[in-house]
Amino acid sequence: MALKIVRFNEPILRKKGAKVTVFDAALARLADDMVETMHAAEGIGLAAQQIGQAIQLCVVDLRPSEAEFAWEYDGTRPPLELFMPLALVNPEVTAVPKPTTVYEEGCLSFPQIRGDVVRPDEITVKFQDTAGHPHVLRCTGLLSRCVQHEVDHLNGVLYIDRMEKDVLTAIDPELKALKKQTREAAKPA
Repeated sequence: MALKIVRFNEPILRKKGAKVTVFDAALARLADDMVETMHAAEGIGLAAQQIGQAIQLCVVDLRPSEAEFAWEYDGTRPPLELFMPLALVNPEVTAVPKPTTVYEEGCLSFPQIRGDVVRPDEITVKFQDTAGHPHVLRCTGLLSRCVQHEVDHLNGVLYIDRMEKDVLTAIDPELKALKKQTREAAKPA
């Protein structure tokens, strides 16, 4: 079931997610609903905060992407179709500091607002799946960037927080307009 995506300026987006401790059918169903929501919005990642829940859960699916990236999943290199869409529960990211790359990022909570963000190109992320089993993913390129973006959400950090001042200044009118739309939508009818 597709869920409503929270827009910029809603307080839940700034809330750090609670650690997931119960691995049950409800968690698996939530992850499936998040994947459906992400696909319906034509995104490649979605965090629980973006659907109004402050927990440590995000989903990623780069199968439709034509971007170049490398990955190692639990020490092997399986085809993407075997582990994506990917649900990451309680993820912990360790970045390889160099090299960094600049890439224009977007976010489903900021429709049509894009801006350059500098991030490490390579990361290792330790996480659990929806059954509670531990995994390790090493990745580069767009997969690395997508995981970093979604894990930031889980910690109340938004991609605009990582933008250089000049990039943020350039999109400021769009951000102000979105803030206003969010405020208007929250008013009682």
